[in-house]
Amino acid sequence: MPSRPPLPPFSLETAIQKVRLAEDGWNSRDAQKVALAYSVDSRWRNRAEFATGRDQVIALLTRKWTRELDYRLIKELWAFGGNRIAVRFAYESRDDSGNWSRSYGNENWEFAEDGLMRVRHACINDLPITESDRKFHWPLGRRPDDHPGLSELCL
Repeated sequence: MPSRPPLPPFSLETAIQKVRLAEDGWNSRDAQKVALAYSVDSRWRNRAEFATGRDQVIALLTRKWTRELDYRLIKELWAFGGNRIAVRFAYESRDDSGNWSRSYGNENWEFAEDGLMRVRHACINDLPITESDRKFHWPLGRRPDDHPGLSELCL
């Protein structure tokens, strides 16, 4: 199986790179593609849902992006050491009735030697917002390099 650089142990530079690569993947909203960043036996806790292995990760992400429309995500490095990275994130999405929300959270990641994520723990809180309260306005897909991050947006 191919490796997924950058590989642990992480430096500040490679941890930031790993976080941005994860953000870019999730903003693609392609569950099959995103799942390739996780080990075949990866373990997740996402809200109250637990997933083990890529097939369950794909199913979880497919359900997620079926209900969370116009999804845009920003991740930011919080801390790192060895083969672990902690991030904070926020994303905005709407439901099929047009109701917007901003979801805030933290993730703890653990990586295998090949750079695949083998453990992901996520804690997430949702805040209903109006469309005029939105802060993430780039076209769907990768966040542009010049778009502010969480700290710049005071989130």
